[in-house]
Amino acid sequence: MTADFFTAMIVEETEEKNYPIRIGTRSVKDLPPGEVLLKVHYSSLNYKDALSATGQFGVTRKYPHTPGIDAAGEIVESSDSAFKPGDKVIVTSYDLGMDTPGGFGQNIRVPAKWVVPLSAGLSLRESMILGTAGLTAGLMVEKLVRNGVTPEQGEILVTGATGGVGSIAVAILAKAGYRVIAATGKASQKDYLLSIGAADVIGREEVLLKAERPLMPERWAGVVDVVAGEMLAAAIKSTRYGGTVTCCGLVGSREFSVSVLPFILRGVSLLGVDSVQCPMELRRIVWKKLAGEWKPENLDSIVRECTLNNLEKEIQAILKGQLRGRVLVNLLES
Repeated sequence: MTADFFTAMIVEETEEKNYPIRIGTRSVKDLPPGEVLLKVHYSSLNYKDALSATGQFGVTRKYPHTPGIDAAGEIVESSDSAFKPGDKVIVTSYDLGMDTPGGFGQNIRVPAKWVVPLSAGLSLRESMILGTAGLTAGLMVEKLVRNGVTPEQGEILVTGATGGVGSIAVAILAKAGYRVIAATGKASQKDYLLSIGAADVIGREEVLLKAERPLMPERWAGVVDVVAGEMLAAAIKSTRYGGTVTCCGLVGSREFSVSVLPFILRGVSLLGVDSVQCPMELRRIVWKKLAGEWKPENLDSIVRECTLNNLEKEIQAILKGQLRGRVLVNLLES
């Protein structure tokens, strides 16, 4: 490839509303306006990428399209003085990979306000093992910390613990000194969860025990919930007095039913987390912690690496709930 062209995943839209995927060539000249042109070294696979790549739920409205809400690499060109060619940076969320060509291409052009300098302590590869999942997990832990949840107060529940956000949340909470209880519907993954820092692993049925009640026995000092639905409701009902529940996902359901009793009798806090429009100042704080005091020592144990050429099968796997941990996309070998 010349500098004017690059390899990318390209998703088409047919008249029958099918979405065939191919690996092809795109022109740098066709990228949208933006102050920063980036050569992408690594990306990662997120559930939203799979939705975009298969035309689901209106995540992407304009096709042909290159998905990928995560990208890490080196600046090629910048009209913003805050960045210069050769700088190593991270871009996640905002509109990247939705209606803006994303990280499943070897080049992206984006606004400078989307760009985060790579923190000392992280390589580009490590930053994309974390990616949006790591940022989201970090934001949830940051909210627990800011709301006064300390390791001495008791156990932290992580739901959906084998997924990307869940796995990283388990790992960084353990690194931060918390006793983490990982909840999963995949009993076969107990050894994996223990290896990344969980103190114990429980099934969904244990989380849901007595969930029909307005209040359940108090157990959790804090919760990181990525499932929502009945799991989130049960977690709220079983959080201890003054505890904090953070939530970011909806894989279980967008709806959940709970009375006001956990909030007015136990003082439980429910805090939502958004990583798409998260303010840049907070992004930088969390990325710095992920590169330092919260950096998991076992990042390679939660990731599987692929190239663009074998990414489509990973997309199908994540849609079927078959993935564990993270999928790293190596653009240098594509």
